[in-house]
Amino acid sequence: MKKIKIILALVGLCLGLSSCNDKDNLKVDVPTTHLAKGADVSWITEMEASGMQFFNAGGSAVDGLKILRGLGMDAVRLRVWVDPQQGWCNKNDVLVKARRAHHLGMRIMVDFHYSDTWADPGQQTKPAAWKSLSFDGLRKAVSDHTTEVLQLLKDSGISPEWVQVGNETGNGMLWEDGKASVSMANYATLNNAGYDAVKAVFPAAKVIVHLHNGFDNDLFRWMFDGLKNNGGKWDVIGMSLYPTPENWEERNAACISNIKDMVARYNSEVMICEVGMSWDEADSAEIWLKDLFNLVNSVPDQKVLGIFYWEPLAYGGWNGYTLGAFDNNGRPTKALNAFK
Repeated sequence: MKKIKIILALVGLCLGLSSCNDKDNLKVDVPTTHLAKGADVSWITEMEASGMQFFNAGGSAVDGLKILRGLGMDAVRLRVWVDPQQGWCNKNDVLVKARRAHHLGMRIMVDFHYSDTWADPGQQTKPAAWKSLSFDGLRKAVSDHTTEVLQLLKDSGISPEWVQVGNETGNGMLWEDGKASVSMANYATLNNAGYDAVKAVFPAAKVIVHLHNGFDNDLFRWMFDGLKNNGGKWDVIGMSLYPTPENWEERNAACISNIKDMVARYNSEVMICEVGMSWDEADSAEIWLKDLFNLVNSVPDQKVLGIFYWEPLAYGGWNGYTLGAFDNNGRPTKALNAFK
């Protein structure tokens, strides 16, 4: 039986890796600390399918997740879209990436967008299949979709540590029904549908409500006061932070002040779910991130759970994105030294 389990584990791992050999692909246990050091790697399978490779400092092609792990990252974040046109980031693609991370001993965050495409402060578009649903039908769709994806992971022996119910929902999600500025009560209802579904599958997982602009205390007070007053549920307050080389000190100071206010006001834990800076500003990015790690480690009672870089593996103008942390030769920049 033991031999069978080992063989099955290796087969499952090979399904998610570009190459497979026993030496490189056995599961590696990484010591867990309270502060997760992670990256959103949701593009990795699509990038690999297009022929892109990732290289270590010596110029050797290496699995991108292994490079990140070797740089001190112990966690990944994976976005989920409902029915994306090309399939990337659907539930099956998420499973492939989660399996790879799991076998490398990495912790996992699942990021539900509740859309077929990007959900962010500028767009929270309903999935095409949900557009004609009543509000009660929309609530049920959130619950069913959340359950379906998480059950798929559970059936594969993968347990996410954190689950985002919505992505950068600074004005709610699933517009117009769940637009917080129109109806905070509706947004709270949809949020809770996701929250309850997470807890039904993974009771120990921590549910994150994630907003943009982690430096904007007014936004966070408005949203979390609104959720609290409408029975909204969450375990962790999530933040994004994208400064520039010119304003990172100011933004870090405002972000840490906001974090301390969220902890005091709601007795909530906090996760910095997204950070990033232009790939060609690596010197500034390294200094900024080291300062941010120092600041969050100074928050009492280990209330900040981690920092996740958003798509550091993106390079060469992939999909027009320039805030990754690999250079145009596909090698990690100095920015990632902060995660060591």
